[in-house]
Amino acid sequence: MSLPSLSSSSAPQAEPGEAPEMPATIRSDEIVGRWGLASFQNPNDRARTEAAARGQCKQPYVIGAGTSGGVVMHLADQATPQELRLKGSPSGKNYIGPPGPTPGEQDREIVSFDGRVLVTRFIEKDAAVRYGNMVYVRCAPRA
Repeated sequence: MSLPSLSSSSAPQAEPGEAPEMPATIRSDEIVGRWGLASFQNPNDRARTEAAARGQCKQPYVIGAGTSGGVVMHLADQATPQELRLKGSPSGKNYIGPPGPTPGEQDREIVSFDGRVLVTRFIEKDAAVRYGNMVYVRCAPRA
């Protein structure tokens, strides 16, 4: 029989502000599909940006279903999409990113999602400045 260690050098702690991975309140199958994509910096530009994103459905951004239950999307500054997870947090926020602590540097926060419009923002400061608030507007199914 062995007893648990009482030493203070137990499992590594998450960085301040990060939490272990937990389920998101949004399922990956809810965001798989074809999306028009645009971005804005100024919140006053959101409505105009949604309209611009809708116009991008001629050349949609496709969010695919991953083989492990995630979604296939691009990370910031990466040419090749990869499978990412939807991750929840104790604060109730949802994130999309690679496995690991939440929020991780490569994660994007789901700012809002109503089933038709998805707004995300990258956690990493430089990517957040370059890409702004990413607005995805669901494209109509192909006829």
